[in-house]
Amino acid sequence: MSTSIPKSAFTFLNKLKKNNHRDWMQANKKEYQANEKALKEFYAEIENGLNQNDEIEKVKVFRINRDIRFSKDKTPYNVHRSVSYSRAGAHRRGGYYLRIEPGKTAVAGGFFGPEPPDLLRIRKEFEMDSNEIRKILAQKDFDKAFGGFVQEYAVKTAPKGFSKEDPNIDLIRLKSFFVVREFSDEEALSKDFAKVVLKHYELMRPFFDYMSEVLTTDLNGVSTID
Repeated sequence: MSTSIPKSAFTFLNKLKKNNHRDWMQANKKEYQANEKALKEFYAEIENGLNQNDEIEKVKVFRINRDIRFSKDKTPYNVHRSVSYSRAGAHRRGGYYLRIEPGKTAVAGGFFGPEPPDLLRIRKEFEMDSNEIRKILAQKDFDKAFGGFVQEYAVKTAPKGFSKEDPNIDLIRLKSFFVVREFSDEEALSKDFAKVVLKHYELMRPFFDYMSEVLTTDLNGVSTID
């Protein structure tokens, strides 16, 4: 039997948005815990589905408490719930992400803020040959679902060591390589939403597999892992 996101989770998050302080959370702790239990069952179904065609090493449920030490916004709680799924092994790169939030529920996946050596390797690959990644991005179902990489995280012109005139500068200037798809509340609360999430994660796999190959080889295609 498939699980789904309970409507009560959205109700709780909407109330939290209006009452984002510790006293209210303490008074509504039982409601919070009941929804967390239901959401963890939903996360587990996604994990089980991913493991049918992939191998998940770690599931991270993000805390509802915000880190407010360096933030101007001192509200103590996130008004969304989120979880990430890390793939197993050095040869499997890329990660899956799910955010549950009224009006902003979304799936995402890819490479957010890769370490400098990985970022340089990706950029060098795209400088040398972008045919494969462009083919993946242009694939009909992938493009319809995600519409390409999120462009928010990028240098203004060209990274150091690269030409701003490079025909692949649109890819090279990016600092993260990930895709996002948002869903309406009606979609997110539907009984088939787990299947929808898994279908979108499946669409990411060719992208993950290609990037995994890039990040585990040098520019000559020689493996860099044991």
